[in-house]
Amino acid sequence: MDAAGKGRKALAEVGIQMPEAVKVATAADSGTMSGPLVPVTGRPDGASADGRRWDMAGAAMRAATVVASLLALALMVSAEQRGELSLLGFQLPLYSKWSFSDSLEYLVGISAAVAAHSLLQLILTVRKLVKKTPVIPSRRHGWVIFAGDQAFAYAMMSAGSAAAGITNLNRTGIRHTALPDFCKPLHRFCDRMAISITFAFLSCLLLAATAILDVLWLSKY
Repeated sequence: MDAAGKGRKALAEVGIQMPEAVKVATAADSGTMSGPLVPVTGRPDGASADGRRWDMAGAAMRAATVVASLLALALMVSAEQRGELSLLGFQLPLYSKWSFSDSLEYLVGISAAVAAHSLLQLILTVRKLVKKTPVIPSRRHGWVIFAGDQAFAYAMMSAGSAAAGITNLNRTGIRHTALPDFCKPLHRFCDRMAISITFAFLSCLLLAATAILDVLWLSKY
């Protein structure tokens, strides 16, 4: 009788203690899970100042890219000149314009596209900086911007290289022929092309630097 009573008492104690154990475990689990539940798109508190500095550097790169690409575009579009070339005692009239070359037209088109892309990104960046919100809200958005910067950087590099070949041909002529240096009578046209191509390569370098900032952001956040 005593053994049965002790058994019933033990079972009663276990039955009473079980809910307490479950309650303690539930409270511990809820306390553990409440910590990491933060928004995915937000930055850590300690990284907010560093993130804002990254955003300011990115905005400066965007502004420099806009200026460089617009200068490349404006100088190339204004490249036009008339002159005369002396060849075998004959005076030949010359007229050069950027639209006569497919390579120069390609550079003008890519410069306009890079200027539009960089200006749009600059406006969005400045707007978010004023509102004090993250410029790149998520990793997916960061990857999209990185891909765009990479694509435009490669396109600008190819356009500048193609235009540089035309400029070099105008200055040196064609080997093993009697064709002279066309840039002597058309020096203003060739100088504008050379400066435009220089700014095109500068835009390419700035886009590459912006892409590096994108990679650093993706690796950090």
